[in-house]
Amino acid sequence: MTFLSTSSDTPPPAAPLRYGGAATAVAAAAVAGARATDPDSAWYRALRTPDWQPPSWAFGAVWTPLYATIAYAGGHALGRTRDRRRRGALVAGLAVNLALNAGWNWLFFARRSPAAALAGTLLLDLSNADLLRRTARVDRTAALALAPYAAWCCFATALNASIVRRNR
Repeated sequence: MTFLSTSSDTPPPAAPLRYGGAATAVAAAAVAGARATDPDSAWYRALRTPDWQPPSWAFGAVWTPLYATIAYAGGHALGRTRDRRRRGALVAGLAVNLALNAGWNWLFFARRSPAAALAGTLLLDLSNADLLRRTARVDRTAALALAPYAAWCCFATALNASIVRRNR
């Protein structure tokens, strides 16, 4: 007689699949967001921004390593997650986070709505907290790798709020 196993423990996917999948998802989000971004537009240049806003070139310089750490953290955490349901929740949390990440650019630049983008970045901050929590449960190293991303997004939220306040 065979008994069905109720265990949800399964080995994690192989490293190339984990890291490759995470890197592909992150790259797709980066490309999707970049397609909407136009810091050279007349609309954007006309916005009143705070003195503490970094120059446009700094955003690419910051986001490139941040995206790399998101891919690393995703692949690393998935390798430490043996529970199939927890792994699925981690993948879903990362997918939602990346969609919110890319969506901010579309709200701010394509829709030209700093107020809508502020709502989007607040959702992204909540998603970051959830992703950090989920990741820390399975891998503290991966969670620590995500911390600069979450911190930068909080900075971006403050910047976005300042732009909304200055451009009512």
